Amino acid sequence: MLAALSWKAFELDRYFIAKELVLNAAAFPLAILLLLPRRTNFRVDIADALLIVFIVWSALSALLATNYWLAQRALGVSLASALIFWSARRAASGGMSRLLLAGAALAGVAVAVTSLAQAYGAESDYFTLARAPGGTLGNRNFIAHIAAIALPATLWGTMTARRSIWALAGSVGVGLLAAVLVLSRSRAAWLAVAACTVVIAIPLVVSRRHWNRRVGGRLARILLAAVIGGFLAVALPNDLDWKSDSPYLDSARNMVDYSKGSGRGRMAQYRNSLRMLQADPVLGVGPGNWPVRYVRFAPAGDRSLADNGMTANPWPSSDWMAFVSERGFVAAVALLGVFVTLFVGALRGWRDLPDGEAVLMKVSLAGTVVSTIVVSSLDAVLLLPASAFLVWLLLGAMAGERRRGMGVMISRRTWSVLAAGVVLLSGISLTRSVLQTMAMSSVGAGGHRAGWVAGATLDPGSYRINQRVAELYANRGQCSRARPYARRALSLFPYSAPAKRVARRCGIPS
Repeated sequence: MLAALSWKAFELDRYFIAKELVLNAAAFPLAILLLLPRRTNFRVDIADALLIVFIVWSALSALLATNYWLAQRALGVSLASALIFWSARRAASGGMSRLLLAGAALAGVAVAVTSLAQAYGAESDYFTLARAPGGTLGNRNFIAHIAAIALPATLWGTMTARRSIWALAGSVGVGLLAAVLVLSRSRAAWLAVAACTVVIAIPLVVSRRHWNRRVGGRLARILLAAVIGGFLAVALPNDLDWKSDSPYLDSARNMVDYSKGSGRGRMAQYRNSLRMLQADPVLGVGPGNWPVRYVRFAPAGDRSLADNGMTANPWPSSDWMAFVSERGFVAAVALLGVFVTLFVGALRGWRDLPDGEAVLMKVSLAGTVVSTIVVSSLDAVLLLPASAFLVWLLLGAMAGERRRGMGVMISRRTWSVLAAGVVLLSGISLTRSVLQTMAMSSVGAGGHRAGWVAGATLDPGSYRINQRVAELYANRGQCSRARPYARRALSLFPYSAPAKRVARRCGIPS
């Protein structure tokens, strides 16, 4: 959550690449620990099987992608997320669920503190003013998504804390999350919290007979802390530059209005993304390749396009539109099936659980699934490394031991081949993240042109770096040096207007 880089020439990637590096650095040793010990039999349940289908189908889709570099990066996030999920399940079955959930809740509160610090005047090279208060995530909406997703785990940890001091700290954490949710003005996060509250209200009441005597009082204190946090967020003067005199009320009024503004633009984007699915319904356009192909399906004046004709963001305003258009219908349904399976499982089998804390954890699991589904339907969540890490860690820790499932027999040789493939892919993702970070460092620390050239050597899959090097050489009339970089940029984004312009200047057919 706190990983970020200070090189502002890479306004989005300086957040995402740093967090991908942490995600891949966590997933790679987990892949080794999970997979290298040869096994001939193991148990999987429906959620495991569907997640395997999603990963395999995504890998097949990546083989046919236009931009292999983007496909590898997106597939790496998905594979790392799956490894986090399976590792968290295994650790939780060994009694580590409380530790995992405490860490996840602390991560959510920590990044919320960076958002609040920016909102109330703190300045840092690791913050950006474009989407304040984004803190170390660089975008206020992303902060709000994290807060909404981390809230159920924070509630569980507070209600079941073994010591009063930790229950008090948890209540303060809930207040901080509530303040961030208000200040962010994120409609997706507000809808997620509302849906989560409605969906888990009945299970929470039904589970009262499993509570110990402290839970009711702590729940009341949590609600009070949330109200106080939200009230203070509105009442205290901040440094946020809202254009409206009543910004929070306006956001509440337009929470489900998709007939104008950003809501209308989002619906148009969804329609165009579904046209991409119609063109490639089986495997899609390839993981991470939505920005490469979207321009072919978007009409003039589409709000998802920037002034240079490329997409304003490298992802659509919905994980599920991305998964459907990039990886095909099968992959999207398989992933949705994982969430449905976990949600249904959270509301069943309470009699088999050892104590009331386990019952409340299942209720929290249901709330986490609902919050994730809502925010991921309206913005990028599972596509991004920080929120993906949090979601899959929470789901694995709360799902825990497989109480139902089927045994799978596999030969040692087959297991070795599959394990080696997964470890190799995970290692490639980690290596790529390191090289991308080094490339950004070269651009930030090197000479004006020499730094960009060194960056292109370290990260040949970066469209931004290759395009910039091509422009620098072309502007000097050195087309012989510009052509290799221009060709590379054009191959990464064949429909990019800036790449085509440089290609034409240097006599490269596009």
